[in-house]
Formats: sequence, structure tokens, C-alpha cells
Amino acid sequence: MITLYLSGEIHSQWRDELASTLQQLHIEAKLLSPVTDHQASDDCGTDILGEEPAAFWKDRKGAGINSIRTRLFIEQADVVIVRFGEKYRQWNAAFDAGLASAMGKPLITLHPESLDHALKEVDAAAQATARTPEQVAQIIEYIMK
Repeated sequence: MITLYLSGEIHSQWRDELASTLQQLHIEAKLLSPVTDHQASDDCGTDILGEEPAAFWKDRKGAGINSIRTRLFIEQADVVIVRFGEKYRQWNAAFDAGLASAMGKPLITLHPESLDHALKEVDAAAQATARTPEQVAQIIEYIMK
């Protein structure tokens, strides 16, 4: 059994694709991820700790609570996978990659070739850069067998 933290882009089905491919390859994996419901993630701070009149403080409350989950799950992970998509800039994903690297966690980045230049420093910290969830699954299969 391997524990994977799946960070990054939340607007596609890449996590489901990865889970399906791992299953097809008979790889037992525990998959951890951030909250992928964008609104729930944004609102958790004020939903739990109370409303804020300023967006900055609303975001700060949510980010603080979300960071507890992120740190806990990265600590538990054997490998951290960070997906960067083209539609949105995932600053939080870049931070997660840096945190994983600082914690000494093996890191796989996942993104299209069009983001190579923008992510060159992040990719340099990663042990592998994949283009598809299937490639990530193949990496996991290789290290597990």
C-alpha cells in the first residue's frame, strides 16, 4: 500500500483517472487530496469561525484551516503528486510542491508541455514530470514492483 497526496488543479477528473489506472494496474493506494469543492474550500473559514467584512480576512481564515489538512496529508504521503492545469493558475499547488520538497517528500509534477517554462523551478525540485495521469500511475507501478 502506498499513500499519495494529490494536490493541485480541481476542475478536471485527473484524480479519478489516476485512481482508475492504479486500480487497473492492481496498485493498492490510499489517495489523499485537498477539498476539491471550490466553494466549500473558500468558505470553510467563515463557515466555521464567523463572517468577515473584508475578503482578505475571509480568505485568510479559509487558507489557515485548509493548510492544516494540506500539511497533515503531505506528512502522511509517501509521494506527492501536484497537477497544474492550463485554465487557472494554481499558486496553492506550487506552494504544496515547495512544502513537499522542503519536507523531503518525493514529488511528481503533472502538467502539459505548455507550462514547462513557467514551472521550470518546480519541475527541477520534482523527481519526475508527467504529462498524463496514466504516466503517474506507471511511475507508481514501477516503484512498487
